[in-house]
Amino acid sequence: MFSVFHPKHQDINEEMWEKVDGIITAHKSVPGSIITVLRECQDVVGFLPKELLDYISRGLNLPSSEVFGVASFYSLFSMEPKGRHLIKMCLGTACYVKGIKEGLSRIEQTYKIKEGGTTSDRRFSLEAVRCLGACGLAPVMVVNQDTHGDVSPDKIINILEKYT
Repeated sequence: MFSVFHPKHQDINEEMWEKVDGIITAHKSVPGSIITVLRECQDVVGFLPKELLDYISRGLNLPSSEVFGVASFYSLFSMEPKGRHLIKMCLGTACYVKGIKEGLSRIEQTYKIKEGGTTSDRRFSLEAVRCLGACGLAPVMVVNQDTHGDVSPDKIINILEKYT
């Protein structure tokens, strides 16, 4: 087991640190495993705070700058906490023409969240995406893995209220 003092972080409990240790130990001797380690650690913690990135760099015996560089380069990694539910709003042409921007504005106003942000209670994270591949259902919103089509601003809020 990789054993180093676990730094304090409000979002990472001892059980999570133990899983992180197991991930580091399993991949420590595998060249080029940094992306796998970051992905698996993010799956455990939910995001990659600085303390965790530093811990991973020590565990893999890599410079902090290299670990940070990989984590900040790839969009699948987040160094900010994410909400329990991820909202993806399609801003593709069909959705845009059918009024998705108004729905996006309604979410921002109702939940006090900006595009790319997370609500203060970590209930929702909000992302705008170029296309969700469901143009026939426009305007489209995806919450977690659930696709919702033909969404009006009022319908969007009713849908989101079901996600606690």
